[in-house]
Amino acid sequence: MYRDTWAEINLKQIRANLTIIRQTLPAQVKLMAVVKANGYGHGDVESARSAELAGADYLAVAYLEEAIHLRTEGIILPILILTPIKPDDVQLAIAFDLMLTVTSAAWFKAMRAFKAEASCSKLKVHVKMDTGLGRIGIKTKEEWDEIVPWLRAADMVVDGFYTHFATAGKEETAFLDQQADRFKTMMAWSERSSIRINHFHCAGSAAALRFPHLALDMVRIGAAMYGFYPQKLISHLRLEPALSLHSRLIQVKRLMKGEFLGYDNLYQAEADEWIGTIPIGYADGWSQRMQQTEVLIEGKRAPIVGKICMDQLMVRLPEYCEEGAKVTLIGKQGDEEITFSELAAHIGSVPQEISTSLTARVTREYTGKKEAEARWGKEILSYRSNNVLM
Repeated sequence: MYRDTWAEINLKQIRANLTIIRQTLPAQVKLMAVVKANGYGHGDVESARSAELAGADYLAVAYLEEAIHLRTEGIILPILILTPIKPDDVQLAIAFDLMLTVTSAAWFKAMRAFKAEASCSKLKVHVKMDTGLGRIGIKTKEEWDEIVPWLRAADMVVDGFYTHFATAGKEETAFLDQQADRFKTMMAWSERSSIRINHFHCAGSAAALRFPHLALDMVRIGAAMYGFYPQKLISHLRLEPALSLHSRLIQVKRLMKGEFLGYDNLYQAEADEWIGTIPIGYADGWSQRMQQTEVLIEGKRAPIVGKICMDQLMVRLPEYCEEGAKVTLIGKQGDEEITFSELAAHIGSVPQEISTSLTARVTREYTGKKEAEARWGKEILSYRSNNVLM
């Protein structure tokens, strides 16, 4: 590490969160751990191995390249790709033993140019239903009827049938109830089609933790495995964030009353002040929306002042501090703590936007990694040696 800015990621905490969540689920319910977007910024491979150690049955990612990366790193759990892939990439999905989300008959029609039904390889799919989120999925009975003949093909394995809730993290549940009822209706469509479907799932993190009756055959746990969940609505559980973010002061200077600081003279000192510069900026994912938030230095809060730059930002120090002093942007110092929830509220978003925004320039340092590496070392070597696409 050549720059004093780093994220500390506690893989034991990810495992602990998943263990707690698993204990809330009926024994027969499977757990799909969502490790898309580089494991919500925590590291995709590290998160996947932690999930398997904690007893996850499946993994999920957003895109094909994310799934292939996991496979090339020796991850062997079943993986669902949540976004439909291009039809011409179907053979890649089969080669890497991946499950695909499908949303239309048109996709199957286009896919057949690249995979004949008579081929011996099976294609595993999960059918996505749109019950009200309005993003992707089958919405009408007519759309379902169009896709059914394709699902009945001899080379198809319909491993799942699922939807996603729009408001599971909100206190008001009327719209969620509407979506759940709509999904029940759609499940009835599937039953009347006589297609064998292995798993039905509708609950992501918030829904799975709040409404056990929605667990069905499987739940998809993403945000909660990293410690992000609506605590006020789920007070019976205590999950903790696994990531903290740190840096160090690279310069301390005296700013005199009336002097300006930063681009566009956005900040003017109202009195003589000590200013500290920290080597992190919006190119690291600490966007200008973080202006007027605070950091911790020597156990005390220090507000960000002036515009956040591409590579650096400035804070008003509570008192003179030595250059090299540790700075905590997320996490604890002494009795003080800056939380993901606090920062998410400031930018009007969710904690996972902050963690996924941290770019590759921010070094990830892991604790609890050796246990997973010891367990998977042989599997990784075996997988790489046997996979012809490596």
